[in-house]
Amino acid sequence: MLLDGVSAFIAGGGGGFGAATARRLHAAGARVMIADLDQDKGAAVAKELGAGARFMRTDVTDEDGVRSALDAAASMGPLRVSVAAHGGPGGKRVLDREGGAQEQADFTRVIDVFLSATFNIARLAAEAIARSEPLEDGERGVIINTASIAAYEGTIGQAAYGAAKAGIVGMTLPLARDLSPVGVRVVTIAPGTFLTPAFKDADPVQLDAMWGAAVPFPKRMGRPAEYALLAQQICENVYLNGETIRLDGGLRFTPKGAR
Repeated sequence: MLLDGVSAFIAGGGGGFGAATARRLHAAGARVMIADLDQDKGAAVAKELGAGARFMRTDVTDEDGVRSALDAAASMGPLRVSVAAHGGPGGKRVLDREGGAQEQADFTRVIDVFLSATFNIARLAAEAIARSEPLEDGERGVIINTASIAAYEGTIGQAAYGAAKAGIVGMTLPLARDLSPVGVRVVTIAPGTFLTPAFKDADPVQLDAMWGAAVPFPKRMGRPAEYALLAQQICENVYLNGETIRLDGGLRFTPKGAR
């Protein structure tokens, strides 16, 4: 798929993986709809990119909000790309230090924001992308979801997060099979430890030393631009479908994480 002139919907486009992907696809000629709950960050990325970029404040768990943002994206050009790269709440241990059980609502919230919202985006994006005219090989577009290597090796405190990300991995092939008749591909990226805005003002050199030591190669944290590069390659390579791609430098989590 050539990205020049197509429209791309990016959930979580205001920061981290989403912002890097918005920049990468925009530079390749795509028009990007930046959907994010954070008004300031999302609007800043759209302003940075200028013509061919728009921002809509979007709650990824809300059907009407996602549908409206997808409709707006489709008005910018033929909608062919959807990227779910939104963030969400962290996890907790099943038992706290006093032996008390984790609140069920905490688990449900993580599942809702990561797994259920990813499906919400995928189903509505598929509906919208399917309206676009087919390209070569009958392709209409691609849905890119974001899992994590925690789907395979969840660490302490990641029961909910690991379950949510494993669910995203698990639905990748069924989604691809469901959507094959309309020419919509589905691919998931499973990142390892990445240097995203979640670390705020922390020193990248110190973070690389702390987290990168466990990465076989290169011995550093991943960069959002590397996620974005893979997202672009997934868009452009029509034969990538129904697969989860680990992007982790060969890292495998231990019970306490990468360290």
